[in-house]
Amino acid sequence: MPIAVDIDVMLARRKMSVGELADRVGITPANLAVLKNGRAKAVRFATLAALCEALECQPGDLLRWEAEDTAGE
Repeated sequence: MPIAVDIDVMLARRKMSVGELADRVGITPANLAVLKNGRAKAVRFATLAALCEALECQPGDLLRWEAEDTAGE
């Protein structure tokens, strides 16, 4: 997927665990793991805003676009 999720980078910078972030945001650690590992199909703006508030960052610190590798086509 061309959208990469860098929640793990921000967690490391903030020295915060997945469980602690999930508690602060109000989602389950399992749902946060799905988002963190790039398996989510969508994210609500309210959830993104809560992540940014808890991690004291901007949405661009959590999400970035990567070009897809089309060499195999």
